[in-house]
Amino acid sequence: MTLHIPFDNSFARLPASFHSKLKPQPVSAPKLIAWNAALAETLNITGSDDPRLAPIFAGNVIPDGADPLAQIYAGHQFGGFSPQLGDGRALLLGEVIDHAGIRRDIQLKGSGPTPYSRRGDGRAWLGPVLREYVVSEAMHALGVPTTRALAAVRTGETVLRERPLPGAILTRVAASHIRVGHFELFSSRGMIAELQQLFDYTVDRHYLGTTDPTELLQQVCDRQAALVAQWMSLGFIHGVMNTDNCTLSGETIDYGPCAFMDVYDPHQVFSSIDRNGRYAYAAQAEIIVWNMAQLATALIPLMPDQDAAVESFTRIVHGMADTMQREWLTRFAAKLGINAPTPEDGRLIGSFLRLMHDNQADFTNAFRALLTDNARDQFADPSAFDAWETGWRKRIDTEADPEALMRRSNPAFIPRNHRIEQMISAAVNGDERAFHHLNTVLSHPFDDQPEAEELSRPPLPAEIVPATFCGT
Repeated sequence: MTLHIPFDNSFARLPASFHSKLKPQPVSAPKLIAWNAALAETLNITGSDDPRLAPIFAGNVIPDGADPLAQIYAGHQFGGFSPQLGDGRALLLGEVIDHAGIRRDIQLKGSGPTPYSRRGDGRAWLGPVLREYVVSEAMHALGVPTTRALAAVRTGETVLRERPLPGAILTRVAASHIRVGHFELFSSRGMIAELQQLFDYTVDRHYLGTTDPTELLQQVCDRQAALVAQWMSLGFIHGVMNTDNCTLSGETIDYGPCAFMDVYDPHQVFSSIDRNGRYAYAAQAEIIVWNMAQLATALIPLMPDQDAAVESFTRIVHGMADTMQREWLTRFAAKLGINAPTPEDGRLIGSFLRLMHDNQADFTNAFRALLTDNARDQFADPSAFDAWETGWRKRIDTEADPEALMRRSNPAFIPRNHRIEQMISAAVNGDERAFHHLNTVLSHPFDDQPEAEELSRPPLPAEIVPATFCGT
């Protein structure tokens, strides 16, 4: 059956100042690694058995209705403003309307150079493509708002990084790719008509009924606070929370040097380029507020009374700290089996986290072990856990069904760094079995899967992955 993607491309209809239209650069020998047939079905894509899947999602064949383009945007990277960034190795093929009536982007990553490549080759190597496929799909299964992976294709070509590596292309699906950096671009250039058009487009796509930038800012702040609190409740570290990696939709995007913690450490950093810990685990709550302050600044020119807008926007951004705390408390209380937490529960959570840190406990396994009789075995000093457990047991005695809440809040499986690196190494050598096995297990992260128990094991000392890389 011939592949049919029911494109309806709204971003392509925006003026040329928003994008550059161009075609992907063909590759020599495309070969399909993975095709997400279940996701394709929700996107109303038919023809999943089309033998042309590999050439289509490698960019060699442009499907009917596609209107490929690279988006332009700016962004703050590690606190410094870059006045022009953009899709340097990605092309938006177009958009579809899914089963739920939601408009979604379909984008190729690694499809060749664009006007925004900044001396880059526009390509991706196999490692980052497989990492993003696995982690983004795992995040979806964990219930986190996220971009999705539709396909992964080997290109048959070599990509030069520190050494020659096999090339690949990821097909990413997103509610949109509108970033804080889009607003920063037009605002910084004084392109107010385009800024207004971007505002209108964003509202129509994500926030119907919103009438002004104040309402938009409040809603984006709320979504981002909830998102980052959810990340933290899973031990997830984004790695590069630049404003060009921060979406207006409230989705997690750009899985470059991301990682899930093993041993709990609030100061944990994995990204090889984050030398000062700007995007450490615990810093994420503050950084998202900083990012929203940049969005607020970019929206100011749209306000008729800009002095009053500065005051109201400042209140909204400063209010994120309380929103974040409420979201954090709700998420972490659920991990302890508490449905309606009080401020006192915050102290119970905090003491457990300190206990984990002092005893070098694995973040995911320590929480999951609370469902068993051997939770104390997760701690170097089991007696310290015993003292904490007494107060916790007393607290959850008043809850209706704490075990059910904990079971759906504490995953048994996460995409652990060492397993991802092992999977990538195997795939580079032509063995994709670990990639497919990871995807299968991580599609049901809250289920006990005894046959996959090895994937829940923390790394041995020789397996620890101290740093992750962006892959560009």
